[in-house]
Amino acid sequence: MKLTPEVQRIQPLSKRNGLTLTWAGGSAFLLGMGLFVVVPAFFALGLVLFCMGAIALILGLAKVYEPQTTLTLDEQGLTYFHRRGRVFIAWDNIARIDVPRVTHGIDNIELSYLGIKLKRLNPILDNISLRLATGLLTEQRPLLVTAASSQAELATLETYLGAEFSPLVLDGERYRGVLAMFGHRCNMLDTHLGYHLYIPHESLDRPPQAFIKLLRQSVAQAIAAKG
Repeated sequence: MKLTPEVQRIQPLSKRNGLTLTWAGGSAFLLGMGLFVVVPAFFALGLVLFCMGAIALILGLAKVYEPQTTLTLDEQGLTYFHRRGRVFIAWDNIARIDVPRVTHGIDNIELSYLGIKLKRLNPILDNISLRLATGLLTEQRPLLVTAASSQAELATLETYLGAEFSPLVLDGERYRGVLAMFGHRCNMLDTHLGYHLYIPHESLDRPPQAFIKLLRQSVAQAIAAKG
């Protein structure tokens, strides 16, 4: 069985509503501002339109400036595109793909991410840009808090935060600075959530489980092609 040599490009569903949201938000923003100036009697309505329009405009512009393609899949692996850069993940370096889950009491809660557990972290640290690593460190703070949300994990979180700025040695390779911080973060999230890398659901073009099925098939095909 061979993988198709064609590159499959993933364009997220969230991107498609960006222009509509921007246009609607801008219109409401201007209308609300006009009511402030021209019809003071409608101040309350103008304030509501102004605030809602501003929020919609910001969200719409954020979607517009996101990459048109968030993921590409080819015979070698997948590439994740972010507004700060890109990172390549080889199929043969993927150990598991699923939706991360956390337990709160008797509830099992799914997180809004696609989790990727790696066999080796070095290839990621060797090809990710410093700009993207810095951006992901910032964006993944909610995941960090989730990983240590229970009282029992607070001591672990304090230990991790103390070690985050230290050099990282993996398979004989030594990493410093931002790459070391990103490597520590990946290892910490893997320990407590089960995955090294996290792709938000809003970057996908279909339901998470359908996308996971597609990626698992690609991994299986890559293994079969090498065998």
